[in-house]
Amino acid sequence: MLEHVNLNDLLVLDIETVSQKPNFNYLDEEWQELWTKKSGALNKPELDASALYERASIYAEFGKIIVIGLGIFHGHGDDLQLRVKSISGDDESAILKEFAELLKQHFNQDKHRLVAHNGKEFDFPYICRRMLINGIKIPDILDLSGKKPWEIQHIDTMELWKFGDYKNYTSLNVLAKCFNIPSPKDDIDGSLVGHTYWQLNDLERISTYCKKDIITTAQIVLKYKLMDLLPQEKIIVT
Repeated sequence: MLEHVNLNDLLVLDIETVSQKPNFNYLDEEWQELWTKKSGALNKPELDASALYERASIYAEFGKIIVIGLGIFHGHGDDLQLRVKSISGDDESAILKEFAELLKQHFNQDKHRLVAHNGKEFDFPYICRRMLINGIKIPDILDLSGKKPWEIQHIDTMELWKFGDYKNYTSLNVLAKCFNIPSPKDDIDGSLVGHTYWQLNDLERISTYCKKDIITTAQIVLKYKLMDLLPQEKIIVT
């Protein structure tokens, strides 16, 4: 499936996002009105806007990025390794600037590819929108404007799994089980990120969870290439 892709040219990424504020009541009046209109379109008449506010994290206009996880393959054959790190913090602008600089310095050639699970629907556009909101120039590898389909440098592991079936959504956790990869959801999952951030103030826990998703996505890439999974000793997490 990815037989022509050089692993060393890939940057595996995943983002963790939360709502702009701890809860609906922290929003100013205009933002409350805007979210009320948005939440009304979610077709949950039994719930009011404040009860739905936890979903604000998945919309770039109402949420923010607190973690960007990164995975880079290094080496070949028996020497292949995966190096995993994250950029995290409360200052979204600082996170995005550091990430943009990394792309400009190290992933700026035609051969490079960004990889994410459901990245084309979520991670890639979310990052671009938040960069614009924060006044940050979108790096070329992320920017799709004016590009032809074959010039786009994005790989979506969920899109590949669809094999043209656009009705199907397959979670990272399901694919992990299919390929006998240890579940990345052994502590928290996406539904608990907001609570862990706003109520527990545990950004490190979220960062660890994000890195596990990176490892799982990278292992799925290997399975797509009909390669063996990397053993734990070949995965370097910093």
